Amino acid sequence: MTNSWRAGLQRGGIELRHLLRNGKEMSGHLTNVAVALLVAAYLGDDVPGTSTPMTHLVLAGFAAYLLFQVGLINLPQILVTEREEGTLLRLRATPGGIPAYLVAKCLLVVVLAVGSLALLLVAGALLADGPLPHGPGDWLTLLWVTTLGLLAVVPLGAAIGAVLPNPREALALIMLPTMGLLVTSGTVFPSTALPVPVQQVAAVFPLKWMAQGLRSALLPDSARTAEAAGSWELPMVALVLTAWAVLGFLVAVPLLRRAARRESGSRLTARHRKAAQSGAPAA
Repeated sequence: MTNSWRAGLQRGGIELRHLLRNGKEMSGHLTNVAVALLVAAYLGDDVPGTSTPMTHLVLAGFAAYLLFQVGLINLPQILVTEREEGTLLRLRATPGGIPAYLVAKCLLVVVLAVGSLALLLVAGALLADGPLPHGPGDWLTLLWVTTLGLLAVVPLGAAIGAVLPNPREALALIMLPTMGLLVTSGTVFPSTALPVPVQQVAAVFPLKWMAQGLRSALLPDSARTAEAAGSWELPMVALVLTAWAVLGFLVAVPLLRRAARRESGSRLTARHRKAAQSGAPAA
C-alpha cells in the first residue's frame, strides 16, 4: 500500500507538470474563471431582502460550481479518454497499478480544483470587489466545505467515468444534467426564486449544499435570510455531502475494478476499429 501511495504521488506530480505545460487545457480552466468574473461584473443589484451584492452571491456560487465541474465533468472525461487509450489495460499488468492510478487522479483533481477556487476568489476580490472569508471561523468553514465537497463529487465522477461509453459521448451525456444543476442549485441566483418542487429536487444533489456552505464562508451572516430555510444549515451541508461521499466511494470502487477487469486487447482494438469506421480519430 505504501508503494502504491508513493507511485501514485509520483505519477500525480508528473501529470500536474504535463497539465501546466498544456496551454490548451490550462486555457479551458482559466476561461471558466474568466466567465464567472464577467458574469459577476455585470450584476449591480443586491440580493433581494439583503444588503449583499448579487456579485458576491454569484462568485460564491461559481466557486462551488468550479469544484463540482472538476469532479463531475473533467474527471469522467479523463478516465474515459485514458480507458480508450489503453491505460487501464496496461495498469492491470502493473503491480499496484490501479491504486496508484487512483491516487494520482485524486491528486490531480484536488490541485486543479483548489487552484481554480483560489484563483477565482483572489481575482474576484481584486477585480470585482468579490467576497473573502472574514475570520478564522469562515476560513475553517471554507476548508471543510471544500474538502467535503470534493469528497462528494470526485468518487461520483470516477464512477461516471467508469461506465460512460466513449470520450465522444461523455461530454454530451454529462453537460446537460450538470448545467441543469447549475441553474437550479442557487449558484447564479437565489434558490428562493425557483418553484418549491425545483428546490426540492436540487436539494438531493451535492452542488446545492456545496454552494450554500461556501456562501456561509464568504458572505456576511445577514445574507442567510435569502436562503430557503433562512439559515445556512451547516449541519445539513455536512450531512448531505458526507452521504454523497460515502455513496460515491461505495459505487466507484467496484465500478472501476469492473472496468479494469473487463479491459482486454481485443476490446481495445474493437473500439479503435469502430472509431475509425465512424470517421472519428482513434484514441
